[in-house]
Amino acid sequence: MTETRTCEFDHNNNPKKNTRSTEELKDGFSGLPYSGVEDGLSRLPCFGVEDDKGEILEDGFSGLPCSGVEDGLCGLPCFGVEDDKGGILEDGFAEKGKKKRRICEMGRLNDPLVVLGSDIMLMILSCLDARSVALCLLVSCGWKAVASSDKIWSSKCEELWQGKTHLPRIAKVNDLLKLAVYSLSIMDGKRKRIRKEDLYDHVWEFHFTEAAPEYWRMLDPYWNGTGRPLRRYFLPDGSQTAEPDDKIWGGHESCYSIVTSVLADGKIRAHYVRINRWPPMYVTRKEDWSWEISNNFCTYRSIPDADKKDGTGPLFLLH
Repeated sequence: MTETRTCEFDHNNNPKKNTRSTEELKDGFSGLPYSGVEDGLSRLPCFGVEDDKGEILEDGFSGLPCSGVEDGLCGLPCFGVEDDKGGILEDGFAEKGKKKRRICEMGRLNDPLVVLGSDIMLMILSCLDARSVALCLLVSCGWKAVASSDKIWSSKCEELWQGKTHLPRIAKVNDLLKLAVYSLSIMDGKRKRIRKEDLYDHVWEFHFTEAAPEYWRMLDPYWNGTGRPLRRYFLPDGSQTAEPDDKIWGGHESCYSIVTSVLADGKIRAHYVRINRWPPMYVTRKEDWSWEISNNFCTYRSIPDADKKDGTGPLFLLH
């Protein structure tokens, strides 16, 4: 830093007025005048300095006077300073913000929901498959409002339930949105763990397998072709019954239980139904949402009952 003083004399030996009324310190980086106090962090130019025309330059950040040139640290022009053409210089942040707003505005004008309207979009989405409509829920809040309409998902539920052997009890709850009903129906259809409600809500067809003794198979209509398959009924109290004319049943008492063993990580190791002292009957879920429990000697299959008013199975899903 160097200190300079300027003073001129007239012919009468009287000192003229100083061209600078204060002492000025020059910055070694830019040569700009400073207020005389160094800023250890940024060395910002001093405030209140006059330009060559005697006008005060202002700082665009705070409205305070500044040098009106670029900041030596970042090279960005001061805000609020006019360029050579008289225009106001703008920072990069403001320009980026304007560009984003222009892009958003262009995207909004190209949005089919804005162009076509919600009624036409509702008709279009109704023609899509359920997966495509579900993806439309992620586009925006406006698209979600249209794509979650009960008018769309009521028909999707009917398509989903068509050809299914059983309908879950959750599907018959009237207060739920159809989108939620569709999702819960899918979850229940993938459920592999049978519940007690699944056993006593359905009527079951029974027949022996080929591995069963021949004497038993000869009494079974499934093998001798003398009538419809035998039926079994699971009751809520844990007992099992059959029809009065069932020759195999013979009127003996029977009870059942559901056995599930779970590993430490939560995975199911074994899951089966035990009837009296018979070998375990392992559970299978079919693609049409029907159930099958079987062992080496006999097989139970649930009879279709999708027309039940209140649905079947547990109200709350357990996997």
